[in-house]
Amino acid sequence: MNIHNHKSGKAGINKIGLLILLDVLSIIVAYGFALMLRFDFMYSFILADSVHHIPNYLRSMPAWCGVTVVVFFLFRLYHSIWSQASLAELTRIIWAYVLLVPCYIVIILKMDLNMPKSYYIVGCLLSAGMTTAIRFSFRLVRYVTHHAMRRGEKTVDRIMVIGAGAAGQMIIRELQNSDKMASKVCCVIDDSPQKLGKQIEGIEIVGNRHDIVNMAIKHQITRIIYAIPSNTPEERSKILNICKETNCKLQTIPGMYQLINDEVSVSRLRDVEVTDLLGREQVKVNNEEIFADLAGKVVLVTGGGGSIGSELCRQIARANPKQLVIFDVYENNAYAIQQELVRECPELNLETLIGSVRNTSRINYVMRTYRPDIVFHAAAHKHVPLMEDSPNEAIKNNVIGTYKTATAAAECGVKKFVLISTDKAVNPTNIMGASKRLCEMVVQMMDRQSPNTSFVAVRFGNVLGSNGSVIPLFKKQIAEGGPVTVTDKRIIRYFMTIPEAVSLVLQASYYANGGEIFVLEMGEPVKIDDMARNLIRLSGFTPDVDIKIVYTGLRPGEKLYEEMLMNEEGLQETDNKLIHIGKPIEMDDDWFREKLHELDEASKSESDRIRMLVSEVVPTYKYTPAKETAAV
Repeated sequence: MNIHNHKSGKAGINKIGLLILLDVLSIIVAYGFALMLRFDFMYSFILADSVHHIPNYLRSMPAWCGVTVVVFFLFRLYHSIWSQASLAELTRIIWAYVLLVPCYIVIILKMDLNMPKSYYIVGCLLSAGMTTAIRFSFRLVRYVTHHAMRRGEKTVDRIMVIGAGAAGQMIIRELQNSDKMASKVCCVIDDSPQKLGKQIEGIEIVGNRHDIVNMAIKHQITRIIYAIPSNTPEERSKILNICKETNCKLQTIPGMYQLINDEVSVSRLRDVEVTDLLGREQVKVNNEEIFADLAGKVVLVTGGGGSIGSELCRQIARANPKQLVIFDVYENNAYAIQQELVRECPELNLETLIGSVRNTSRINYVMRTYRPDIVFHAAAHKHVPLMEDSPNEAIKNNVIGTYKTATAAAECGVKKFVLISTDKAVNPTNIMGASKRLCEMVVQMMDRQSPNTSFVAVRFGNVLGSNGSVIPLFKKQIAEGGPVTVTDKRIIRYFMTIPEAVSLVLQASYYANGGEIFVLEMGEPVKIDDMARNLIRLSGFTPDVDIKIVYTGLRPGEKLYEEMLMNEEGLQETDNKLIHIGKPIEMDDDWFREKLHELDEASKSESDRIRMLVSEVVPTYKYTPAKETAAV
């Protein structure tokens, strides 16, 4: 037997025994006091009124105490952690006495007790009060000893809590009762005028959102906890944008569902991210229709180990497909998502394959062997500066790789082929964006020539946290002490979280009839400079003081802003207001196939004319001829 467990069990039994003894003593004392109170504490008056009062009192106590202890056991009043007693424990005590009252009446009738009515009433109320006080005294003792110990410690965190509701109260209570955190809740902020000046768990509500900065200075706050899970994203964003001006560490509880599930705790707090400051509603999709469309089907995801590809795999796995096939050229990425899905979805029929979409034999073999119903084509080179230096690789992988994958899909009877595209394909100024525009053209051509397969593209902007995006870069630069590099103070981008973007990709695939370019609504654009400054503040530093911001100038092929739609494309609505459809652009498919062949040959020969050839096929692609240098 484990000695520690043996000692813990023995301590628990001793505690129960002590509580039973205290309950018995409190009942005896309460009813004895009630009897004495009835007769003005004159023992002679008791004997003068009735010679049976004392014997009846003594005769009834064993039954009284026995029934009380049994009922207390039934309501688990000997099994609670009374050092953390709360309203739940008090409620159980009340219900225990609701049951005890009829039990006492039965005892009175069975034992034929002839006692004053006030004796029963006062005795019952006193015993209830004493048993309650005994239990809550554990919490009082813990509170006093805890704060006595804490007075000698150095406080690391001085905390402000935003929100005087149920969630805020839970957080404050846990912080006050914790022996493991050297922190102190100093004040509470709430926008309700009725709560101003009042207290919650002994902490004063000192103002509303407009007082956050001043109160943070006054109370020397080092950490702010946002605890209003019911607020809209817009309201949360407004309050957090005020909080970030304090340079305090910001934390938040994740969401309303945790409050409903009684899961609000300090351990579930997370640091405030830039996404919390965007103030946009979470993107919602119809999971039922999406999952129904994917259920029972074989789904292939190319580039399945990348940021978008891996999230596609996660969400597809939840739809109960017949089989999920992950295809990626990078074995480490493929291995990572494979192991995650094996762990999280053990029933999933999963196949993980290594290979390149540029390899005709390999992609044909995969299509013939697994016969996917749906293909999500996420394999692509996407880093703008790198592709500017290696333009032929962008054409080989993005354009020719897409053409080979799409051709193999059509030949093997794939029902839907979904290309993951980008807003950089619109009026591109860089080779990566131009290559993705060519991919969209490939998809639209293939749709016209493949009656059994629906080819579509889904176009969206930047995704927060994806490989190579600005957020991980900024965080790394901040962790290293700066400087944070921004290309241009004016540059703006559309942003969406990876799960949001992928859920919309899946919904767009459900809407697909063939030939469409689905355009995702990305919300309001965000200045990259503002994002950098917000990240610095969220990290507890002051921009341009603690962490410098350096403007490096636009990189080759980089735009100040991205567009989601070309001028010649129309715009149609779908049932999901966040997904729009761009009208297919007419073109000569035979001419386009010839140009694809030229691009293939030129890229394989490492031609320095590749940009010029691309501009002939994508007239909206603008480039500087001086960039035409041989790839090295």
